[in-house]
Formats: sequence, structure tokens, C-alpha cells
Amino acid sequence: MDLPNYIEKSNTELGILKLANELDDNNELSKYRNEFNIPTRRMVSGKNPVYENEHELDEPCTYLCGNSLGLMPKRSSELINEELDAWSKRFAEDTVEFSSLPDLFNQNRGVEGHWNHPYNRPWATVDELVKEPLANLVGAKPSEVTAMNTLTSNIHSMLITFYRPTKERFKILIEQKAFPSDHYAVYSHIQSRGIDPNVSILTIAPRSGENILHTQDIIDLINKDKEIAVVMLSGVQYYTGQFFEIEKITKAGKEAGCVVGWDLAHAVGNVPLQLHDWNVDFACWCSYKYLNSGAGGIAGLFIHEIYNNDKERPRLAGWWGNQKENRFEMLPEFQPSEGASGYQMSNPSIFTTISLLGSLEIFEKAGGIKALRQVSYSLTGYLEKLLLFELEQEFSQGLIRILTPNDPEQRGCQLSLEFPTKMMEVFHSLHSRGVIVDDRKPTVIRVAPAPLYNTFKDCFYFVRHLKAVMKEVYAE
Repeated sequence: MDLPNYIEKSNTELGILKLANELDDNNELSKYRNEFNIPTRRMVSGKNPVYENEHELDEPCTYLCGNSLGLMPKRSSELINEELDAWSKRFAEDTVEFSSLPDLFNQNRGVEGHWNHPYNRPWATVDELVKEPLANLVGAKPSEVTAMNTLTSNIHSMLITFYRPTKERFKILIEQKAFPSDHYAVYSHIQSRGIDPNVSILTIAPRSGENILHTQDIIDLINKDKEIAVVMLSGVQYYTGQFFEIEKITKAGKEAGCVVGWDLAHAVGNVPLQLHDWNVDFACWCSYKYLNSGAGGIAGLFIHEIYNNDKERPRLAGWWGNQKENRFEMLPEFQPSEGASGYQMSNPSIFTTISLLGSLEIFEKAGGIKALRQVSYSLTGYLEKLLLFELEQEFSQGLIRILTPNDPEQRGCQLSLEFPTKMMEVFHSLHSRGVIVDDRKPTVIRVAPAPLYNTFKDCFYFVRHLKAVMKEVYAE
């Protein structure tokens, strides 16, 4: 896309907006935007919005925060309401006209919903519904994935199984600026083994004066330090948005004798993954970001099929990980299910699992991650070029810079914008305009055009508002 030349020729905001509209008209995923509920500016802009026109306040906000919390799929709302009906009727019979809802009062099952479900989604096997679509998103076999717990608890579970420290190998390698929960989990887990975390946690940082980790630096460290037992990095770095070369790093780690696992919180539903073919040992992710399952939604787990029937490694066991055939016989001896399902502990939340299913159905209809990736290239590229063109002066003055790699293959749909000064003022001013992004202190605002529901026009409006905000905030 030769955006700068196009803008120079049009030389007007109207011309740039026209381009955004044309790109949206030609975007095959545009139709899926209507399958999500988008808050209005009035709902999100606070007590003192900059808009005075009522019509403007009731228009959809500019929501570019799917890397923090994805928008709610309308299908998820429908499915959850069906589950409420399956559990028990939602309305008292004397508050509605019975004839207007002829099927409603025949749906409630109570505990019988575990086996006799009115919508053919029995709760006793509800997790099976999301296995295949999750496997499609991460490049795995259905037996290698499951939905369970939350992200950090899954990390702890995997460390119980795969972190087997010896005198020779006892370190866990993570990024110096990994998501804080990863630091906390690794530190507390190692500490619980009676090992000194200050010795056993190995971190890697970008080169001096840089923000991005070099793949070769990671591989060199893996080859150099023979005391590494587990390599556990992020698929997409939460702060910078860098998409790591998972295949290369995994190969290097395993050749060096390490177990290799990944925190894919910012990768699943964002970038293409082939966990099975890349021989990843384990991976964990949440589902409330790009997978749009709702705040605190159920997390995901991948364990390579080479461990499908490995009963020698320790695990945190629970009744839901027991073989499905005799799970309800309540036997005292644990007989694990094959693959990732054998690591489940408690029965999964029906509502969070079903909410995830609602989103995954849209992913499947949209053509999966391959189709989304193509639109993501265009959306993020458009946003980047429009920023660099419209804010050329601000970039040259050092008021703003982009931390995320400019190579599309090294990023997903997130751009991390650094404001060395006054970041929170910029953030709050954007918020008052109904522009929803997120801040990462001390200096970064993350912007993520999610291809399932964001548009080129969203990117256009973000840049227009950011330009106006920066003129106000940095006025001399």
C-alpha cells in the first residue's frame, strides 16, 4: 500500500477518509464487525466527553483494545442466555405472556443439564466443544489442546510437570520484561521447590539502546548456558508487540536439551501458530484478548502428543482429568485421559466455555487465522503508515516512537507507541474522545486493530484524534 503517495495526492482529511472507506468496502471480514457489540462514545468517554453533539456521543467508540479485552460477540450472549435457560428459567411465569415464549419454560433442566441438555451441549462434555476450533487456531491436534483454568494457574501446572530441576539443569529462561504474572509464577514456583529463584531465573533483555530481542541472541544464550532446564518465552511480547520466531527458538532449545514452553496470551487468535509441527512441548494462553471470551474467560493449554500417554511425569491431578469413560464412577485411583485433557482438574465453567465457543464459531466462519492474518497485515500496516505520515513532526521531535518491529512478520496486530513524556495525559485525553486503547506504564500506549471487528476507519479516527490530542498536550 503506497499510502504516503496517496495522501500527498489527496492532501485532505476527506481524501484519507475516502481511502479508509474504500479499504473497508474491499475487506472481506468487514461483515463480521456486526457480530460484536461495540460500546458507544457516551458509554466509555467518562463524565466530560469532548463531544457535545448527542448524535456523535451515540456512535460506536473507536475500540482498539482487543489485545487487552476483546469485544463481546453477540453469539456469546445468545449462547449464555441459552445456558441460563438450561439451568433454570430466567423469568417468572407471571411476568411474561406464556404464549409469547412457547419453548422457554420447557428448557430448564437443573442438574440434568449435565447429560440431558435442551440445546445438545451437555455440561458433562462441554469442553469437547471447543477442542477442535482451538486446535485449528494453534496448529495442533484436538487431543493436544483443552480449555481449563486460567493462564497463570496453567503455567504453574505445566511447571509442575515439565520443570524437573537437577544439579546440572535448574534454570528457567524468561524475558527480562515478560508479563509480570509470568515472573511471579516462575519465582514462586521455583521458591516452592526450595530453590533460590535469584539463581534459577535467567532473564534475557534487548541489546543496549534497543527494544526488540534478537532471535540469534536468544539462541546463543540457550547454547551457552548449559544449566537451562526450561525455556519459557512469550509468543508475542506484551509490551513491545514483537512476535518471536517460535519455531527457530523451540528447535534450538530442544536441541540443547531444554524443555520449551510458550505463554501465548497475545499470540492466540492474533498470529499463525503451528505448535504441533514446531514440536513445542507445552503452551498456555488466556482467551479474553483476541479470542473475545469475556473478562476472566477460561484459558487454554497445549501439550504435544509425544506426552499423550506419559504417566511418569508428575501432574496436578483432578477428577476432570480422569478418563471420561469412568469419571463419574468416583474411583480413588486416578486414570488420566489421553493428551491435554488429562491435565484438567475441575469441571470447566459452563458460562466461560460457552462464551468462548460463541467467539470461536465466528473465527471458523471467517476462515480461521489465515484469513485474519491477511487483513491484519493490511490494517496494522495502514495504521503504521498513517501514524508516520500524519505525525511526522511529532516523530521527528521525539514526542512519540513505535517500539513494535516494522517488519509485518515480526508482529501481530499491535503497535506499541512510546511517549517519553506525558503518556498518561495523552491516554486520558484519548479516552475522553471515546478512543479506547490501553496504557502500559511508564511510557507506552498499545493500539491493536483486531481484524474480526476493527476497520480502516477505526485506524483513521484514532490517528486523527491522537494528532489533535498531542497538539493540546504538548502545546508550548
